[in-house]
Amino acid sequence: MRKRWIILLVCTIFFIAAVIGGTFKFSKKEKPKIVVVLKESNTQYWKTVEAGAEKAFDDFDIGGKVVAPESVYPVVNQINILKQVLKEKPEALIFAPSQPSMAIPVLKEYKKNHIPVLFVDSEADWDDQTAFIGTDNPMLGKQAGELLASMLQPGNEVVLIGGVDPVYTERIEGAKGALEAVGIKVSEKQLGYDEAGKVKSVMENILQHNPEVKGVFAANDLMALDALKVIKDKGLKIPVVGADGIIDMVKNIKTGTLTSTIAQNPYDMGYVGVENALKAIKGTKVQKRIDSGVDIITKDNAGEKLDFLEKILVRK
Repeated sequence: MRKRWIILLVCTIFFIAAVIGGTFKFSKKEKPKIVVVLKESNTQYWKTVEAGAEKAFDDFDIGGKVVAPESVYPVVNQINILKQVLKEKPEALIFAPSQPSMAIPVLKEYKKNHIPVLFVDSEADWDDQTAFIGTDNPMLGKQAGELLASMLQPGNEVVLIGGVDPVYTERIEGAKGALEAVGIKVSEKQLGYDEAGKVKSVMENILQHNPEVKGVFAANDLMALDALKVIKDKGLKIPVVGADGIIDMVKNIKTGTLTSTIAQNPYDMGYVGVENALKAIKGTKVQKRIDSGVDIITKDNAGEKLDFLEKILVRK
C-alpha cells in the first residue's frame, strides 16, 4: 500500500511540474514580439514616435523594442537593420522607410516568413503591407497652405522649402494648390537639405534674390526654424509655417514669435502602430489606412502641447 502511495505521490509531483512548466512556456510564448524600425534615432520627432510605441509596449504587455540608425543617411544603414531584425524573427514589424524602393526586397522576406509589416509616417508602394499609420500629407500641406494664406493677401509671393523625401513632396504640392487657389503666388520651391541630409540655410539666398517674399512654408519644423532664424536676424516679420510640431517650434508660438503651425501626431503613430500590429498578430482585421491626424498649434494651445512633449521626451 505504501509503495502505491509513493508512486502516486511521484506521479502527482511530475504532473504538477509539467503543468507549471507548460504554463510558463505558454505565457512566455504568448508575449508578442514586435520590433519598430524608424528612420533615425537622434531627433525629437522620432523620439516622440518611439515614446508612443514604448507606452503601447507597456500597456499591452508586449516584448517590443525600437531601433533606428543615428541618421537617415546613408539609407543602407536602415536596410542593414531590417535584415538583422529579420534574423530575430519578430511576430510583427513596424517600419518607417527612408527609401521605400530600397526596402521592398527585404520586406518581401518578411512576407515569406509570415511577419506582418505595418508602415508608420511614410509608406512604400507595396501591396503586401498590413497597414499604414500616419499623416495624410497632401491634406497636411493643404491645411498649411490655407493657414499661411490666412496671414497674407492675394497677390503676395511665398516660397516653399521641402526635400526629396516623398512625404515632403506631397506636403509642398498640397500647400501650393491651397495657396494658388486664393491668388497667392508661389515664387520659389527650394530644397532645405544638403547631400548629407543636413538642414541647409536657403532663406538667405531666397531673400537676396526675391526681397518681395511675404510668407514661407517649410515641409518640416527643422527647415522652418532655420528659415525663421534668418528672417529674425534680418529684422523682418515674415510668417513661417512648418510641420511636425517639435518643441522648439511650439516654444516660438507660445512666446509669440510665430503665430501658428501644423503639428503631426507622431506619438499616436507609435502607439497606434503597436496596437494594430498586435491585432495583426492575433488575426484580427486591421484597417488598411489609419490617419493619425494633425493639429493646428496656436498661442491658445501651445502651452498644453509643450507640456505634453516635454513630459514624454524627458525619459528619452
